[in-house]
Amino acid sequence: MPARVLIAKPGLDGHDRGAKIVARTLRDAGFEVVFTGIRQRVGQIAAVAVQEDVAVVGLSILSGAHVALTARTVEALRAAGAEDVAVVVGGTIPPADVPRLLEAGAAAVFPTGTPLDAIVSGVRALTAVHISTTSTP
Repeated sequence: MPARVLIAKPGLDGHDRGAKIVARTLRDAGFEVVFTGIRQRVGQIAAVAVQEDVAVVGLSILSGAHVALTARTVEALRAAGAEDVAVVVGGTIPPADVPRLLEAGAAAVFPTGTPLDAIVSGVRALTAVHISTTSTP
């Protein structure tokens, strides 16, 4: 069974081309991908992540609100009992903000320009950890 990944566009950002490219790339790499579409609320993203039983939530953020939206998404997942779901962030991320995103709970950060194969490898590594920690012997 392929690992499930949710690609989400939180906040008011209306540009989704990059998110769609990443979603298609992950799908082509063998993941089962759920795409929320644009302008999603953090609570909606957490609810879909739980409902769809995903291993990873990928946030695509171009608006500049990446630190706050990432922290709120991590908190919403914890509140929903999905603390084992990894959150990754991509988009227009200044290098100085990468440590802040990791401190906010992001498992990985993929700024604009990250090669698609690096995103696939990073998500594959995170889903392998998720599968090994959630499967029963």
